[in-house]
Amino acid sequence: MDIPRIFTLSESAHRIHNPITPDKLATLGAALRLDVGARVLDLGSGSGEMLCTWARDHGIVGTGIDLSPLFTEQAKRRALDLGVADRVEFLHGDAAGYVSDEKVALAACVGATWIGGGVAGTLGLLAQSLRPGGLPLIGEPYWRQLPPTEHIAQGCLASAIADFLPLPALLASFQDQGYDVVEMVLADQDGWDRYEAAKWLTLRRWLDSHPDDPFAPDVRTHLTAEPIRYATYTRDYLGWGVFALVAR
Repeated sequence: MDIPRIFTLSESAHRIHNPITPDKLATLGAALRLDVGARVLDLGSGSGEMLCTWARDHGIVGTGIDLSPLFTEQAKRRALDLGVADRVEFLHGDAAGYVSDEKVALAACVGATWIGGGVAGTLGLLAQSLRPGGLPLIGEPYWRQLPPTEHIAQGCLASAIADFLPLPALLASFQDQGYDVVEMVLADQDGWDRYEAAKWLTLRRWLDSHPDDPFAPDVRTHLTAEPIRYATYTRDYLGWGVFALVAR
């Protein structure tokens, strides 16, 4: 099991696989007021930065599941580096359908709601692992401004405008599903720049080191197109946030 190679390769040097910066991730961890020893489940845990830094800073314990073998190994190394390997574990596997054997205080899916077929299905999945009163945590794109055409939406890597909602509508959708929105941290353009632009240096260095790799033409095409695509579409149109909820 793995995710597409271009994604793994382009983000192989990332610690956070979304536009939230380390400062904002720390802000979110503090804002959630988690108790020492609180158990956290992270579906689509990537390279483990959220669980590892929150274990270090707030004393949580937790489990992360991710489809990428590379990211899972990076998460395990990060736990060792931060001295929290006894508090967090990382499993390579498909997070779709994963339910914790032990109920958790917080169940997260930050940027991978495809595992539940969208936000509603992912909230239903997270709810199965939560203790009463626990927090589901969702990371999801939203439209900063509504694209005027489907072409622009597709330039933001959406399949259609309907894939995402403007921020007020996204918050209303959580309420419509029976949740109170109790916290949010939103990415800004600097965070988007750091997330996207860091990929380009990773790809270029890989190309320089692997000029004869059969995958090199695909990487070259991606590297040539991505800076312009990002500046033309994503940077102005697409927002991204992490939202903490409590069931009513």
